[in-house]
Amino acid sequence: MEKRASYVSLITLPSSSARVGPGVGPFIRRSFLGKNDAVATELSMNEHTLPTINGAPAWSAVRQAKNWQNNGFVGDVTSSDIRCNQLNPGNETVTVAAGSSVKVNVNPNAYHPGPFQSYLAKIPEGQDVNNWDPTGVVWFRIYAEQPKFGSQLTWLSAANYDIKIPACIAPGKYLMRNEHIGLHVAQSSGGAQFYLSCAQVEVTGGGSKAPTDLVSFPGAYKANDPGILININYPVPTSYVNPGPATFTC
Repeated sequence: MEKRASYVSLITLPSSSARVGPGVGPFIRRSFLGKNDAVATELSMNEHTLPTINGAPAWSAVRQAKNWQNNGFVGDVTSSDIRCNQLNPGNETVTVAAGSSVKVNVNPNAYHPGPFQSYLAKIPEGQDVNNWDPTGVVWFRIYAEQPKFGSQLTWLSAANYDIKIPACIAPGKYLMRNEHIGLHVAQSSGGAQFYLSCAQVEVTGGGSKAPTDLVSFPGAYKANDPGILININYPVPTSYVNPGPATFTC
């Protein structure tokens, strides 16, 4: 693998999964630390996809993304691709009980330093789950990963993330938008890299609490949001503000 002398490799630990919520998983991703922007450069071979949930076949319950072959990213937060990066509709739905977790697969793993986030949008009654278009102000966030702070910023980096479905939301069919935001070259506008896809889930049980802080995609993010336009390398930040709305809680 060819690298320039000014590149710095990431440090990884040998694990393939992470649990989100209380505690920290065993596999972490560190940010680069350096006084030169070139230190933040990573190779494109470390890009990734989010092809499946709960062990379903790839691109079945997850709508096939445009990067399914090239592992590329979305860089323009005003593009319609920031919604689901969708190429083809889904053909399956995964059933999950409210209050339980959905295992989101990242292939090969969420390599780049940056947060993992998850959103839900309720599919209206009578709409085809495979083809419903989630335009408009329909999304609410259910998970936003924060880094650990120190001499470097540290995020989970995993092949699987267990995302808890709120116990209080209404039963029904939802789209679940999962994304990993690569911040390794985010010190320049348009440098943040969004790896994302949308999964089809049916929530059973639950309650009747209405979600708050609904947003649209595009619309939820701006290119100059502090969690998108940020130099994580030098000086090392002492705080991080996730882009997007407040995270919904019961």
